[in-house]
Amino acid sequence: MSLFKSASTVSLLTLASRITGLIRDVLFSSVFGVNALTDAYYVAFRIPNLFRRVLGEGAFSQAFVPVLAACKTEEGDAGAKNLVDHVGTLLTWTLVVLCIAGVIGAPLMVWAMASGLQKSGGFDGAVVMTRWMFPYIGFMSLVALAGGILNTWRKFVVPAASPVLLNVALITSIVIGAPLFQRWGIEPIYAQCVGVMVGGVLQLALQIPALMKIGMLPRIGVRISAIRAALTDPTTLKILKLMLPAMIGVSGAQISLLINTQIASHLAEGSVTWITNADRLMEFPSAMLGVALGVVLMPQLASARAAKDETRFSAMLDWGLRLIVLLTVPCALALLVFAKPLVAVLFHNGAFDDASVLRTAEALVGYGTGLLGIVSIKVLAAGFYARHDMRTPMRISLGTLVLTQLLNIALVPYLQHAGLTLSIGIAQLVNATLLLVMLRRVGSYKPAAGWWLFIAQVMAGTLLMGALLVWANGHFDWIALREHRLLRIGLLAAVIAGAGVLYFGVLALAGVKLRSFMRR
Repeated sequence: MSLFKSASTVSLLTLASRITGLIRDVLFSSVFGVNALTDAYYVAFRIPNLFRRVLGEGAFSQAFVPVLAACKTEEGDAGAKNLVDHVGTLLTWTLVVLCIAGVIGAPLMVWAMASGLQKSGGFDGAVVMTRWMFPYIGFMSLVALAGGILNTWRKFVVPAASPVLLNVALITSIVIGAPLFQRWGIEPIYAQCVGVMVGGVLQLALQIPALMKIGMLPRIGVRISAIRAALTDPTTLKILKLMLPAMIGVSGAQISLLINTQIASHLAEGSVTWITNADRLMEFPSAMLGVALGVVLMPQLASARAAKDETRFSAMLDWGLRLIVLLTVPCALALLVFAKPLVAVLFHNGAFDDASVLRTAEALVGYGTGLLGIVSIKVLAAGFYARHDMRTPMRISLGTLVLTQLLNIALVPYLQHAGLTLSIGIAQLVNATLLLVMLRRVGSYKPAAGWWLFIAQVMAGTLLMGALLVWANGHFDWIALREHRLLRIGLLAAVIAGAGVLYFGVLALAGVKLRSFMRR
């Protein structure tokens, strides 16, 4: 399977996940609105997600996948299975201890992330919901283990499709669970916690048949001797050694998120919810492009590195970066000049009011500023992780953390919650630039010819597309069209379709050969 076909498969399945996630968020906003309890829910859900991104999909995956890919190349399936068993054993028992500690320490974690909820009245609710949902990290970290194995074997469908199950569970919890909870005298939003846990179980269950099919279902040791054998295995120790700098590197972005959530909890009520809704929209292009490419490229880059094929290594990075520029630059401009129509059509229903549309759009513009950096990091960082170099991304991430907070000091007093997202956007652009410079400095990436012409072609298409979006943004009153829901949806679909046709039409006229991206 070509890299383009693999990336397309992951992107399409990620799109399905994002669409179901958008349906989930639209229903959530319509039913629960924007208030102290919605802020509390998003804080509570963000806590296990933070640990998942640091330990599961973050440091663990970045250390595990390159080592597993190299082990598979050098020792074959037998050596890889032995590694999978050892890693699975250590990860499972670590997660058991972590989940118990998380349930006990929920009040401290909520206070550390959003102490401002004490003023708005959402603190106690956030603690309860954190305790209900914290074990979710256990399921999702094991899903990350399964995903790393399946992606290394180029089985991308199951890992990419599994997030849909979480969204389906959450949608069900809104439609069926919330009314039941209200009837039983329980706060309806607590039904979301049940949906999260059910979604985690379903996602993990989906991985098991796929792992069994390739003979890589981990055998979890329950005896002390099995744990001791895993801890003394040299390859497992190598993963643990790589995890520490990777964890510090990933923690930079997550600490920024934690600090920003803390700051948002002290701003106007609803700030956490506005930022979270903007983040959901930003994740459409970032997940479909950055995450999909990172997932596909990581094991292939690691394999090329293990085979000492530096030319192939650089060519894959070049292809990935060109595809990101081709698709992310127009998306970034759309978030900058077309944020209000996007938010209005998707969220302006039920209890979600006019003011929340404007506040969410302001946050989305901040993310749009840094979208190219946010997406590029997924591919650029994979270039280092495939080389087993965790320290360079770690240092850059820590520097970005400091920069983000300095920008917060300068921007938040004037822009409030929108300053938080703008700080992240600017800092991630700097992060991506530094990663690119360092990859070139160590000689791992040598850009192919034609980059400047390609950038000029993309910018020409983007600017003409942007002109159409600016006109559409000002010509229609997207908020006033709330009473004409179908008309508003139709207008948005027509504008987006027209923008897409215009952009790719200009690229074709400018000489960009889109078919060349499919041959990688």
